[in-house]
Amino acid sequence: MVNGSNWTFPQPVNFWTSIGGLPTLIIAQIGLVGNAVVLWLLGFRMHRNALSVYILNLAGADFLFLCFHVIVSLNKLNLTFLSFLAFILKHLPIVMTCSYLTGLSVLSAISAERCLSILCPIWYCCHRPIHMSAVICAILWALSLLLSILDVYHCSFLSTNFNYWCQTFSFITAAWLIILFMVLSISSLTLLIRILCGSRRVPLTRLYVTIGLIVLVFLFCGLPIGILRFLSLWIHNNDAILHFFKRIALFLSCINSSAKPIIYIFVGSCRRGQNLWRQQPSLKLVLEKAFQDIPEVKKSGESLPQETTESTVVL
Repeated sequence: MVNGSNWTFPQPVNFWTSIGGLPTLIIAQIGLVGNAVVLWLLGFRMHRNALSVYILNLAGADFLFLCFHVIVSLNKLNLTFLSFLAFILKHLPIVMTCSYLTGLSVLSAISAERCLSILCPIWYCCHRPIHMSAVICAILWALSLLLSILDVYHCSFLSTNFNYWCQTFSFITAAWLIILFMVLSISSLTLLIRILCGSRRVPLTRLYVTIGLIVLVFLFCGLPIGILRFLSLWIHNNDAILHFFKRIALFLSCINSSAKPIIYIFVGSCRRGQNLWRQQPSLKLVLEKAFQDIPEVKKSGESLPQETTESTVVL
C-alpha cells in the first residue's frame, strides 16, 4: 500500500485492475511529452516575461503530476520489479500533493493577475514589480511543498492512525484548496463578465481563450480530486464508494494535466476563416500566438503583422 495524506493506492490484485492503469499510462505519457516541449520552448527558446514564467511553472507542476501517474500506472501493471519503484512509491504522495497544489496555485495566480490588469490597468502597467511573477511562483512552490510534507508526514510516516496532527494539517491543506478555488472562480468570472458584458467590454484575444479553456478543463477534470481530498477528512478512507470515485478523479486529473499543451497548440494554430494546419507554423510561433493579448483583425483576408505574431506578449 502507498498511503499518504488520506490517499491510498492499492497494489494490483487482478487482470482488470492491471488493465485499468493502461489508459492512464498512455495519456500520462502523451502529457509528459507535451509539457516537456512547453518547458523546453519557454525555458530555452523564448523570451521570458510575466506570463511565460507562470506557464513555465504550470507546465513543471503538470510534468511532476504526470510522473506520479506514470509510476502509479506502472505499479498497477505489475511492474513493481523495478528496483527504484519501491523507494519512489514511498514518497509519491508528497509529489502528488505538491504538484497538484502548485498547479492550482499558479493557475489561480494567472487568472487573478490578469483580472487585476483589467480592473487596475494604470497601476498594473506602471507599478507592477518586474520580478513579481517569479517571486509569486517561488512562494507558491515553497508553500505547496511545506503543506505536502507536513500533511503526508503526519498522516503516514509517524502513525497509521488519523491522529490530531494529521487532521490539523489535512484541514489546512483543504482550506488552502478552497481559497485557491475561490480566487480562481471569482477572477475567472470577473474576466468573463468584462469580456461579454458592460459598456467597456474587453476585446476577446487568444490569451483569454487559452485561459478560459484551461479553467474549463480544470473545473471538469482537475477539481474532482480536490473535492474528494476535502471530503476525505470526514469519510473513512476504506469506504468502497469513495475508493471508486478516487480512481475516476485520478484519471480525470491525468487528463487535466495532459490537456494544457493540446490547448496551447489548438488556440495558437487556429486561424480565423482559414484552414487550421494550412501554413504549419513552428511550435514556438504556435505557443507565442496562444498567449497573444492583441485582438485579431476582423477584416477578411487580413492578419496580424509578422512582427506582432512572432513577438511574445507581456501579460
